Amino acid sequence: MQTLASGFRFVDVRYRGTPGIIATAVLQGASGVALVDPGPSVALGGLRAGLEGGGMGAGDVEAILLTHIHLDHAGATGTLVRENPHIRVFVHERGAKHLVDPTRLLESARRLYGDQMDALWGAVEAVPQASVTSLEGGETLAVGGRELRVAHTPGHASHHVSYYDAASRVALVGDVAGVRLPPSSVALPPTPPPDVDVEAWHESVARIRAWQPDTLFLTHFGPFTTPGPHLADLLDRLERLADVARRLVAEPTEAADTTDATRQERFVTELRRELWGHVDEATLTRYTLAVPFEHCWLGLARYWKKRP
Repeated sequence: MQTLASGFRFVDVRYRGTPGIIATAVLQGASGVALVDPGPSVALGGLRAGLEGGGMGAGDVEAILLTHIHLDHAGATGTLVRENPHIRVFVHERGAKHLVDPTRLLESARRLYGDQMDALWGAVEAVPQASVTSLEGGETLAVGGRELRVAHTPGHASHHVSYYDAASRVALVGDVAGVRLPPSSVALPPTPPPDVDVEAWHESVARIRAWQPDTLFLTHFGPFTTPGPHLADLLDRLERLADVARRLVAEPTEAADTTDATRQERFVTELRRELWGHVDEATLTRYTLAVPFEHCWLGLARYWKKRP
């Protein structure tokens, strides 16, 4: 477990045995422990080990705060609640029903991951309705010895929220502030289907900026103390990749060399060019574990195809 200067702590759950992919924030107060984005159940061993290394255990968890319900962030939630029924789960109202009944969530994920589902994410258990508190944005939560403001921050996902602790000026921003894997300084926007929204993403970043945080805490991966440059880099790269996808979607389908597969291949090549020269091969591999590049194409292509 690592500790920030603000007193926040976090665990590297070592997703797929690899460090620096998924970070779970750990807030500890007199009433117990709160986790932000516990990760997938396939990485529960890493989460438990990290908690134990900090002198606590899963039984000490009183609350789980989800930035959104994608499996790399929320997949372990149901398992943790089954083991510890006292845990309260906070999630945006659009995602709450999919925690209670994950059928549609799993169907959607299976379309992306196919027969790799179990290996990538492990079991995804339902969360009892009574354990779930739905959020709209605008709330203030008292958990883990902190008072956290909540903002609805769609763009990456329509049900995404972010949390802000004004006392320490740390913003816990899930995926809406992108993926940045140390030692890289590249902020990569993850744009998987089904509900990427570029305009909403810009508005969400404006909400985060309005908090004036000193530190951004990303699930992928960890704390960054240069919010201004980081968010500017993120939005610049989001615009460039969105423009690449727009141009590819607009290409005439009658061209012999223009198919869905070739469009995806060309987009992925452009995305890799965004990283070449900035990251080494090992870090590039970690980026692909955190955000499959093909999924970035699928999300942005769907976004442009839905627009009038």
